[in-house]
Amino acid sequence: MVHRRIGATGAALTALSAALLLWTALSFPLLSLVLVTACLVLGGVSLWSCHTLLGPRSTLVFVAAAAVLGWLAEETGVSFGWFFGSYYYTDVLGPRLGAVPLVIPVMWFGLCYTGFAMACLVLWRQPCPPAAGWKAGGLAALLTAMIVTAFDLGADPYFVYVLKAWIMEKKGGGWFGETVKGFEGWMVVSFVITCFFQATARPRLAATGSAAAARRAALAPILVFSGLIVFQVTQTQPIALRIIAFFAMGIPALIAAVAWSQWARTLEASHDGS
Repeated sequence: MVHRRIGATGAALTALSAALLLWTALSFPLLSLVLVTACLVLGGVSLWSCHTLLGPRSTLVFVAAAAVLGWLAEETGVSFGWFFGSYYYTDVLGPRLGAVPLVIPVMWFGLCYTGFAMACLVLWRQPCPPAAGWKAGGLAALLTAMIVTAFDLGADPYFVYVLKAWIMEKKGGGWFGETVKGFEGWMVVSFVITCFFQATARPRLAATGSAAAARRAALAPILVFSGLIVFQVTQTQPIALRIIAFFAMGIPALIAAVAWSQWARTLEASHDGS
């Protein structure tokens, strides 16, 4: 039943993604199409990785939690100034649902899943908490939120001042023109999404599938995050943010990569032994 549900959900998401790309291509400039495509690639890779590592039920819960909670946080943020400060979206990120671009919930899922897999590798040398319980879940959610917010340290000023994807109504904040409240919002929202996912799904590594597929799926979030590092180090403005991005994002990426290599060797040895 769950496998049929995830198959139907995957087909629906594919159709919606194709429709969104077509809508963007017909009604928005090329920059919007590029950004929407990049967001959908992030979401697609994360969806495949999560399904391979954690199974269909956990994937459904994670997607639903990130999409719904992420959209609600952004909608209330735009409408009331909660979480991130007073701001509004432009048309740069393509079609919207309410006041929020449709790709924003996709980004919340992709970034939170990427941060979660990396956080678990850093903490436990495996891409999932080793046991249930509020201590392990809270620790994983906290580090996930820190990794996600580390990405935003460089991304937020770039999206605001270079791409003009959204406009902050309060100018002159202490972080390259941005206010600290926005980063507090990123921490809170990503923490809540990850906590809700773990409390609801109680994720465990899937018992089915090959060791090679599991290794590739666990490596994918690190490669995605590394790609975001390369982008920020080469493109983000002002220049000082490139240095910040290198260290703020590079340190957890390096630790996660080393942890992945250790976990991958252990996984291969266990499969060879069996």
